[in-house]
Amino acid sequence: MRGAGKPIFWQALISSPGSSRENRCGPAVLALLTLDGVLSAILGALLLPTYLGAIPVPVSAPISGLINAALVWAAGYWTDSKRLAALPLWAWLATVAGFSLGGPGSDIIFGGPGIMALSVLILLVFGAVPPYLLLRRAG
Repeated sequence: MRGAGKPIFWQALISSPGSSRENRCGPAVLALLTLDGVLSAILGALLLPTYLGAIPVPVSAPISGLINAALVWAAGYWTDSKRLAALPLWAWLATVAGFSLGGPGSDIIFGGPGIMALSVLILLVFGAVPPYLLLRRAG
């Protein structure tokens, strides 16, 4: 039996961002969540060419999307601004964009035969759409 005034866990989890916390550590938490967006992009990009036997399975793309949605939701918990809540997503997108450029010696992160030729598109769609939808729903 659920309490009359208590929110159900899932309702609280998917509640829209915007319940601002009057706390001095808010900017520090937003900075850490933005750094986590960069780390999510690094791990998502480097683990994208995971193989199950001989078949490439880009499982890190949807995992990165779920992590990004959680980061955006957590950032929305600390601020009322949708722009500030989107900081982890912007940091993730900037990191993926940086990885799409060639490195020294023409090294590349994204690419390969078959489905891996579309790896950057797969990562962008699965990694950016869930947090974007969360931000859209919040407004």
